[in-house]
Amino acid sequence: MPLKRVERELLHKFILQNVKKHPKDIAALVASTFGLSRQAVNINIRKLINAGLIISEGITRGIEYKLKEKKHIFTFDVTPNLKEDEAWREKIFPILPKLKENILNICNYGFTEMLNNVIDHSESDIVEIEININAIRVSFVIIDRGVGIFDKIQKAFNLSDPRHAILELAKGKVTTDPSRHTGEGIFFTSRIFDDFDILSQDLYFHGHKDDDWLLDREKITKGTAVFMEIYRDSEKKAEEIFLEYSPRKDDYGFTKTKVPVKLLKYEGEELISRSQAKRLTIRFDKFKEVILDFEGVKKIGQPFADEIFRVFRNKHPEINLMWINENQDVDKIIKHVLSNK
Repeated sequence: MPLKRVERELLHKFILQNVKKHPKDIAALVASTFGLSRQAVNINIRKLINAGLIISEGITRGIEYKLKEKKHIFTFDVTPNLKEDEAWREKIFPILPKLKENILNICNYGFTEMLNNVIDHSESDIVEIEININAIRVSFVIIDRGVGIFDKIQKAFNLSDPRHAILELAKGKVTTDPSRHTGEGIFFTSRIFDDFDILSQDLYFHGHKDDDWLLDREKITKGTAVFMEIYRDSEKKAEEIFLEYSPRKDDYGFTKTKVPVKLLKYEGEELISRSQAKRLTIRFDKFKEVILDFEGVKKIGQPFADEIFRVFRNKHPEINLMWINENQDVDKIIKHVLSNK
């Protein structure tokens, strides 16, 4: 019995979404999931191949399927004549497939913000741009050969360790050139894309909707490499993400931030001291509301908690300091220092 149009669309979408993880057994997976014969599944896989959405490699039992991907590579000299909006309009936009308006807006925002960072901050002579497009997602890689973003932030803010630059990026409003930039670009780009990574030297900043952040990596990257990926069926809207960090629904002002406290930790240490707390609260005065996310933090010391929840709050009563995802041990320490106000 032929599939109805809606059923066929669901079937094709399932194949496209799962073929990357199941290159060898996608037909068996689809057959068991939808209760179809292997013959019916293979007919639909063939339709996707004919449509140019997936490709097959190998023969008979060794056959593998994968998404067909189009790759575009550009190299620009970083000079005063390089403008991010012109690069988008003249080079990038024309090669993109038909995208939903919200996805196109996200791509436009992220690309122009990250290219502008290269132009204004990297001190690189060239920038390499790679765009990968398939039926499921669009990704951008922007690579410069400059000074490296984490080192530059470390020096600009006199931080003792380039790792601390990652914590500052997570807070938002961090820029080495405040006369020309607000420091919002990386913060919002990391949140509006489905996946976002920055690699520089031996450090790795990873941000997405679940706030999963990683730090150390073995491979050394000269300059800075930024990776951004958005799924083509995403319902995300850039303006809705902006509003999450705004005081009111009619105000796009960036006055609210959420900080992953675990970024403060070094491997093998706990958050105990007042010095650690002072490092965490640097630049909190740039915001009206700060949310501390204790996800991944097993315990904190009394001096650390006292410095944040009593000393800092007493000095800055105008800042609404909130906290989430604390476990029982962390909660007990926070309640203890609050009782001593």
